[in-house]
Amino acid sequence: MITGELKNKVDKLWEMFWTGGLTNPLDVIEQITYLMFIRDLDKTDETRQKESSWIGQPYISIFAGKQHLKWSVFRDKPAEIMYQTMQSEVFPFIKELNGNSGTYAKYMSDAIFKVPTPQLLGKIVDSLDDMYTYIDQLPDKKDARGDLYEYMLSKLSTAGTNGQFRTPRHIIRMMVELLDLQPDDVICDPACGTSGFLVAAGEYLKEHYLKEIFYDKDAKAHYDSDMFTGYDMDRTMLRIGAMNMMTHGIANPQIVYKDSLSDQNEDEGQYTKVMANPPFKGSLDYDIVAPDLLKVTKTKKTELLFLALFLRMLRNGGRCASIVPDGVLFGSSKAHKDIRKEIVENHMLEAVISMPSGVFKPYAGVSTAVMVFTKAGDTDKVWFYDMQSDGYSLDDKRTQLDNSDIPDIVTRFHDLDAEESRERTEQSFLVPKDEIVGNDYDLSINKYKKSNYVEEEYPHPLEIMAEINELETEIAAGLKELEAVLRG
Repeated sequence: MITGELKNKVDKLWEMFWTGGLTNPLDVIEQITYLMFIRDLDKTDETRQKESSWIGQPYISIFAGKQHLKWSVFRDKPAEIMYQTMQSEVFPFIKELNGNSGTYAKYMSDAIFKVPTPQLLGKIVDSLDDMYTYIDQLPDKKDARGDLYEYMLSKLSTAGTNGQFRTPRHIIRMMVELLDLQPDDVICDPACGTSGFLVAAGEYLKEHYLKEIFYDKDAKAHYDSDMFTGYDMDRTMLRIGAMNMMTHGIANPQIVYKDSLSDQNEDEGQYTKVMANPPFKGSLDYDIVAPDLLKVTKTKKTELLFLALFLRMLRNGGRCASIVPDGVLFGSSKAHKDIRKEIVENHMLEAVISMPSGVFKPYAGVSTAVMVFTKAGDTDKVWFYDMQSDGYSLDDKRTQLDNSDIPDIVTRFHDLDAEESRERTEQSFLVPKDEIVGNDYDLSINKYKKSNYVEEEYPHPLEIMAEINELETEIAAGLKELEAVLRG
């Protein structure tokens, strides 16, 4: 999680914007994000040049003929020249990246550079450089970048209400590892926000299939353009998400403005993997929800509708990992039961991983779980895991701890045969489909988990009374001795 020193640096940067006249938190986040992206482009271009040289492929720098637009070049210019360069050249340049038809350009088209004065820009640039120097010294600098976004979003008054906060990176990574991504996958997050799941998926594939993707022209083209799709209804989140993806080496991700639950989303059977932490505090009107989703579960609750959406979007054999509030697992309404029955009876529910309620603190304290399922499979047994620790304290401070259940979860999930012998008193176990059906499709782990009761033997009440009487006699004798001493 974000450290105290890094938090102070962000607060200092935020105060610069505030005192400079930008008081809308959304504006501040946008402007900081633009500047971070501009700074990152310099490093990203250098990294891509090295990678291309390493694998023997030609690479044309995005700064070809425009070296003066690099952060490392213009940042050393006088404030007036730097401001003029940023306003008249750098900002138009980043808006046109990937061509005017590119996904990124599409959502940058109405972006505006709002830093009001050269002096303020000079202070902001110095502050960002100082922040990056600090981050580069951290052992988990990738996490620190994500934490920066999360902390900035926490300053929005709507953070935690509209779901505009980052899912913790270690939870995202766990879900990515559970799905066993492949180089030919087509991956979607229909509630993508800042694209955290898609970025993590890209990083996972780069770690595990570097040669298969980056040494193959067609595979690399798929990785850059067709593999990753994200939908959101917040244009600011789309911009941040697109910049986040490009900074992580994905040239033209499909980050699209779309209401995933409406009939404007016609995706059906398109994706092999879906990962999401969809908003689950909302309630929609029936008339704006796609009719085919209501056929699966007639409800206004977004958390149930998104599960129906995932099933529709996946190809047969495609897999989903989604965070859901605990109420989805045991809710007694017809809509709750219908979606659980649909997944258990007509598809393959693989796992329900119960997470502690502090995972999303300080933004939300709701208890959640991760559901993993395959479209059009057959449920036989469902694996349950009771996560006790995600590696951080469960209070608002979220201090990093030495122990985490996540490595155990990933290891056990990929070897479910070994779970057959596990008892219901242990942290993970398998439950047959028939038992789940008999419990009205209840998927809460407490319905199936058993506790170890240790028999305790206690003294007979008469023995206890004798001990009490003996103590009272000793106390009375002591009081008499004390009284005698005081009377002297």
